[in-house]
Amino acid sequence: MTKSKLYIYWIATGLLSFGMLGSGISQILHLEDMMKIMSPLGYPSFFLTIIGVWKVLAVITILLPGFKLLKEWAYAGLFFVMTGAFMSQLAVGHGVGELVGPFFQTIFIILSWYYRPSDRKLESTK
Repeated sequence: MTKSKLYIYWIATGLLSFGMLGSGISQILHLEDMMKIMSPLGYPSFFLTIIGVWKVLAVITILLPGFKLLKEWAYAGLFFVMTGAFMSQLAVGHGVGELVGPFFQTIFIILSWYYRPSDRKLESTK
């Protein structure tokens, strides 16, 4: 793996981790700013706790060495959560301010997954 690809991986993974941990903890604690974003969507408040816990666990899984299959699930879960967040915000007519976070987090998820080092990838079973 070239140094530039490794830099892209760690920058994307760092931004992904920072965003997911921040929003995950905000969701677990039901912080006011997070509740303002989520309440117009109509999701019950316990949904925030569930999503928040899964975000934190996914970040831990992605950052720790090993657990290659679990990493695939973590990336997939975060991708589904962020694309779902983007579409939910879009569906209720929220503006660009609410769409920027899920959009860029989705980009960071894709970049982190694509550029991850080979020792963090699941081996092919061919």
